[in-house]
Amino acid sequence: MFTGIVTDVGRVRSVRQTNRDRRYEVETAFDLSTVDIGASISHAGCCLTVVEKGEGWFAVEVSGETLDKTTLGDWAEGHPVNLERAARVGDELGGHIVSGHVDGVGEVISVAEEGGSHRIQVRVPRPLHRYIAPKGSIAMEGVSLTVNEVEDDVFGVNLIPHTWDVTTLGRLKPGSRVNLEIDMLARYLARWRETA
Repeated sequence: MFTGIVTDVGRVRSVRQTNRDRRYEVETAFDLSTVDIGASISHAGCCLTVVEKGEGWFAVEVSGETLDKTTLGDWAEGHPVNLERAARVGDELGGHIVSGHVDGVGEVISVAEEGGSHRIQVRVPRPLHRYIAPKGSIAMEGVSLTVNEVEDDVFGVNLIPHTWDVTTLGRLKPGSRVNLEIDMLARYLARWRETA
């Protein structure tokens, strides 16, 4: 489990294809002496397992299914990645509960300055849009955000300067693809309503 609070922006240092799967090595500022082989780390909102590590880098393996269902298949050497280590019992829950299971890939349709912040509008694949509500939570590229408004299959979020500066979201532009994870509570509530 994660909280959607990015603690490092890593960089893909190598990509290797293995059959239909892919291996990525990611540079990080994390203290890797405290990261075990087998540890879970969120990569742009996708929970991946550390399979090897070295000085200032670690490796993960990504299945063909994950490559097909997320933006990870687009990654190349040099690609910046929002990283978050798994939450531990007793950690501050600064964002919202995030599982690291990407529900779908959205498309940024606009980015606009608004005061000192930035307003981003994202089109969501159907039927995922049913689970997104104003003032609800959403994880975008692994970042916990509050939904400002929803109109049909488009939602908007407002990024404060800190979030814009310390995550990869400041690089978004119209046409960018983003990993999305809907709020877990919304998912279960909608499922309950469908079966009740």
